[in-house]
Amino acid sequence: MAAWLKSRAEFRPVERTFAASVRNLRNFSTMNLHEYQGKEILASYGVRIQRGIVATTPDEAVAAAKQLTEQTGTGWHVVKAQVHAGGRGKGGGVKLAKNLDEVRERAEQIIGMMLVTPQTSAEGKKVHQVLIAEDVYYPGETPTSEFYMSVLLDRAAGKPMIMYSPDGGMDIEEVAENHPERIFTELIDPSVGLQDFQARRIAFNLGLSGAAFKEMIAFVKSLVKAYQGADASLFEINPVLKTSDDKIMAVDAKVVLDDNALFRHPNLAALRDTREEDPTEVRAGEVGLNFVKLDGNVGCMVNGAGLAMATMDIIKMAGGNPANFLDVGGTADAQRVETAFRIILEDSNVKAILVNIFGGIVRCDRVAQGIVDAYRSIGEIPVPIIVRLQGTNAAEAKKLIEDSGLKVYSAIMLQEAADLVRQHVG
Repeated sequence: MAAWLKSRAEFRPVERTFAASVRNLRNFSTMNLHEYQGKEILASYGVRIQRGIVATTPDEAVAAAKQLTEQTGTGWHVVKAQVHAGGRGKGGGVKLAKNLDEVRERAEQIIGMMLVTPQTSAEGKKVHQVLIAEDVYYPGETPTSEFYMSVLLDRAAGKPMIMYSPDGGMDIEEVAENHPERIFTELIDPSVGLQDFQARRIAFNLGLSGAAFKEMIAFVKSLVKAYQGADASLFEINPVLKTSDDKIMAVDAKVVLDDNALFRHPNLAALRDTREEDPTEVRAGEVGLNFVKLDGNVGCMVNGAGLAMATMDIIKMAGGNPANFLDVGGTADAQRVETAFRIILEDSNVKAILVNIFGGIVRCDRVAQGIVDAYRSIGEIPVPIIVRLQGTNAAEAKKLIEDSGLKVYSAIMLQEAADLVRQHVG
């Protein structure tokens, strides 16, 4: 949702581009997992994975490497930063270690660093832990090959879809942009599930044969089961590796779960890492507010997602940019409004706040009183507040706000609110 909100001004639906389809799924109704957590889910459904052990210190990294060598026989290890972002290798978050001294050195370099990737902000994300993984690019009878594969929802078709390519690796988005014919899709009919001929077609399009062909069929079937069983929004494996001895395994795993289904999976809900999420969004969620931070200068406080979209559009049309998406829900009482104001005001880029509330179940005059009480509780608010209340007792609400003596501007019509936004933010 957040990514869709951020691109709304450009009127580019997420499903139209490969990158958006597999990368812009972040919203307040999904939960991201770390690579090691996603791999644990995959393994539980029979998907072959690159094995690894999580470490939070260099000492733990060395101990993990020793244990992994005992379990797998690997001589080399891969030290991988665990953050909720792709492109870690390009940012220096994935390094090969050929001995234990290098494991320690690589872990010291990565743990605690601010990792900047194409999918993070300019500040990057702090790395709190690393995955010490086995080396799976060992020599053998056949050359290794990397593929791309993801399972996600095709929004246009309303069905799960497998998206895959024979050109996996760090440059998959460039492949999609420059060689779209190398990106294949396979729709899954939920009523019958993935069919055998579809799994075979995937293996064929990836150019496999023999043992690797059979391995890929089993891999695809297990991957789809994991996606469905975990109630996921996305399972992205990049790369899927064909090893030198024709095994098929997941070397990486990006997993996004559907929040609305987590009540069925308390074990998965417990995997949430709030350190990887925006602290303001986390705090808003704790008090029951749907909040998504955006890059703009006008704070938005609304009730209802549909009204929020219209509000963001009117802000853009008025020459401003939405600074956030904040849905207070159907109970806009004084305490809830105050909390919402405080959260919005934490963003120093906010130059004005637009409150757009439709009073249906909750009366507009009660909302207006909540706004006045919240304003007085906070004290001086450094930015103008534009309040548009429509619905039950809208006229009474407007008078209540105008008589308050506060730096609050009241509007009934949406165009009137837009004009006030334009007046205060240019």
